[in-house]
Amino acid sequence: MTVESAPPARRLPAEVRRRSILRAARRAFSETGDANGTTIKVIAQYAEISTGMIYQLFESKEQLFHEAVVEPLREAVDELVAAAEIVDRDEPLTPERRLQTLNGLYRQLVATLRELAPLLGLVLFGDPHVAERFYTDNLAVAMDRLGQAWSEVEARHGRTLESPDITARAVMGTALILALESRHGKAFNRQRAVAAASTGSLNGFFPAKPAGDHYP
Repeated sequence: MTVESAPPARRLPAEVRRRSILRAARRAFSETGDANGTTIKVIAQYAEISTGMIYQLFESKEQLFHEAVVEPLREAVDELVAAAEIVDRDEPLTPERRLQTLNGLYRQLVATLRELAPLLGLVLFGDPHVAERFYTDNLAVAMDRLGQAWSEVEARHGRTLESPDITARAVMGTALILALESRHGKAFNRQRAVAAASTGSLNGFFPAKPAGDHYP
């Protein structure tokens, strides 16, 4: 009687293995909170492979960090900006539509930034050289694009948006704080927060004094 040998273990395609390693790297970097303190050995353990397998697909830990953390952040920011660039393509930009559009943008920003918060922390508050490159080449550029898109929308309707670059940064900053509050605040009401941020961004966060009134 012959004994059948066990079938050889199926070798995963390189691209599938690559994605698995990137997921493991994101987990390792996020849990450690420090790119420099995260080792290839830890990433290999999370991916359940050898360190040698990682080096077959990635040249260095720096490449892993860029592809696992920096690149997804860049892509997410680009997607947010792309959504803002087409706000008035389908229907007139009435005051109600402006509020509805900004409300939708805030919801998307808060939801995305909430999920990306650990990666943002790693990039922006980790290696200062990585932080400067990412902010200058990606985040600042994206906010400038966002401001330019809004400025062009307003211009098509005969209005001028003052300081669109600062407006974009104010919206992004507000969304980031709301995202952190959503992630860590125990009593956070996202619907209320987004509605208040949208209305405040369009009409001002502080009510104007009636004509003739004076501050004490």
